[in-house]
Amino acid sequence: MDPKQVIDTLNDLIENCRDGEFGFRSTAEHTGTASLKQIFLARAEDCKAAAQELQNLVVQLGGETAEGGTLAGAAHRGWVAVKGTLAGYDDLNMLEEAERGEDTAVARYREALDQDLPDTVRPVVQRQYEGAKRNHLQIRELRDQARRKENT
Repeated sequence: MDPKQVIDTLNDLIENCRDGEFGFRSTAEHTGTASLKQIFLARAEDCKAAAQELQNLVVQLGGETAEGGTLAGAAHRGWVAVKGTLAGYDDLNMLEEAERGEDTAVARYREALDQDLPDTVRPVVQRQYEGAKRNHLQIRELRDQARRKENT
């Protein structure tokens, strides 16, 4: 794979991580449960660390790192605010939006892993992909618990 393509792929993942960080911080601000807020803030820190690790790879490859999130990520955060205003900033709404964000993250990592990544890059992307899947599973389980709680 061409080094420029590798850098582009890594920058896409960096933007994805930033979207995750900003999204988790936003949902943490709007949740009413202290334990859920801690989980969201911890996931935000995980995303921040993942972005930094990917930035280091881009620099090692001689590239320039992406500086922000994506337009889609910003739109999603805007939607969280609109939905929260209209439907209320309850834990279930925040978990549903966090899960949507994690759906996107998992898909973007999958797309990256479908490419012919160099041996120095693939293990990092694979490990971060596994982390994104764990995050997604945790958020989905918390969402399911909130749904059950709401229906009782």
